Amino acid sequence: MMLLVGLGNPGAKYATNRHNIGFMALDAIHEAHRGSPWRARFQGETAEIVLDGQKTLLLKPQTFMNESGRAVRAAMDFFKIDLAQVYTFHDELDLPPGKLRVKIGGGNAGHNGLRSITAHCGNDYARVRLGIGHPGDKAQVHAYVLNDFAKAERAWVNDLCDAIAQNAGLLGEKDALFASRIHLAMEKAGHADAKTPKEAAEAKKAGQSEEPR
Repeated sequence: MMLLVGLGNPGAKYATNRHNIGFMALDAIHEAHRGSPWRARFQGETAEIVLDGQKTLLLKPQTFMNESGRAVRAAMDFFKIDLAQVYTFHDELDLPPGKLRVKIGGGNAGHNGLRSITAHCGNDYARVRLGIGHPGDKAQVHAYVLNDFAKAERAWVNDLCDAIAQNAGLLGEKDALFASRIHLAMEKAGHADAKTPKEAAEAKKAGQSEEPR
């Protein structure tokens, strides 16, 4: 059995925050693969789907981000899931908006959800890194991730989550192909150069300041 974990904070207050894109991706997978109803278990919300013939558990920890590992550990222990079968979906500041990378193990890059999972479960699980871009100033990171996606960002967020859902069956055996398919889907949808709100504002300002020829 595979375990797909979406990282985010529980409650309507946080539902459309950038920090919650992991929850959004899992919701898209759940809908596309007609998952069982969500139910409260393992200090989280869980549902079951079938991916490429394999029974798969979806988990959205409800412990708040910095305690996500408690829920993941509980689900792993109950179903005897190996760490190599765990895939986490999380926001990534160090990737441009709309980009995706799959990485096994490695550092936690200051992400409290990953830090908690590593502490409770070990480090050699897969990270599906969902790029949200960086605000440009370290002092602004906390506010940036805990603010909602801007209206102009919603198109690429929705298309990224849809592409993830449509190609989720490749996870586990064909991670590189999964990432490649997402890249191609985002290019086709016109999101190859998606920008953060700050980048978009700067690009617009630069365009307006150019002298007409």
